[in-house]
Amino acid sequence: MPTKTDKAIVDSLVRNEIGYITSVPCKQLAGVIELVEANESIFHIPSNKEDEGMGLCAGAYLGGTRSAIIMQNTALGVAINSLVTLIQFYHIPLPMLISYRGEVGEKVACQVEMAIHTKPLLKQLNIPYYHFYNSDQVATLDGILQHSQMCKKPVAILTDASFWSSAS
Repeated sequence: MPTKTDKAIVDSLVRNEIGYITSVPCKQLAGVIELVEANESIFHIPSNKEDEGMGLCAGAYLGGTRSAIIMQNTALGVAINSLVTLIQFYHIPLPMLISYRGEVGEKVACQVEMAIHTKPLLKQLNIPYYHFYNSDQVATLDGILQHSQMCKKPVAILTDASFWSSAS
């Protein structure tokens, strides 16, 4: 069942005119995905893989609709080529709401390895990232989304287990 935090995230997406969202299934982001799917202001298409989602978001943006992707950090490696040769090369603003699996509070040991590499990979790609560890940080999401649109660059919003455990 979606929480107030899930609703606040989706409300921010709508306020910032994100009209197209693609997502890859994620247990932590399930409430957000459920609300996105139900929201009439957002066209939602699930993706099979994150790199495919990048292509869908690029197409939506080039067609005149602001887009975003919802994904796990564990697939960041799969999406690197699309991020660099499509999203960054063509200056496409792309907010990426990413469940930051593998941090403190993670219950699945194999998720830890990608957590170790997530921030260094984003830094190497010159993609700004914001680590949300408390649900109060959702209040800064509007500014992050506006910044991504203004500078025409991707941005990562990392939401870890602490963030989701503080969500109400």
